[in-house]
Amino acid sequence: MNLAEYFAANRPKPRYQFGDRVEGTYMKIPYVGTAYTDNMRNEIEGPMVSIHLDLPMKLDGVYVNHIRVKYKDIKGLRT
Repeated sequence: MNLAEYFAANRPKPRYQFGDRVEGTYMKIPYVGTAYTDNMRNEIEGPMVSIHLDLPMKLDGVYVNHIRVKYKDIKGLRT
C-alpha cells in the first residue's frame, strides 16, 4: 500500500472545496469568509477548515484574518 492509498482509506473526505463561501461562529463571534483547506492535521484535532475572513476578527487583542474551525462552527455555505 502506498501513501496515496493509505490516506484515501484512513482520512475523512473534505466537505468544503477551495473557495466555498462559508459563515458561522468562532469563539462566539460571527464570521463570513472563504474556505481554503479542509483537512486533518492529526487525530487529536480531527478535521478542520481554514477560513480567510472577509473582515478581521480581534482575538486576545490581536486582529486575525485567518482562522481554523471545526465543522460544528460552520453554519453552512453562503450564497
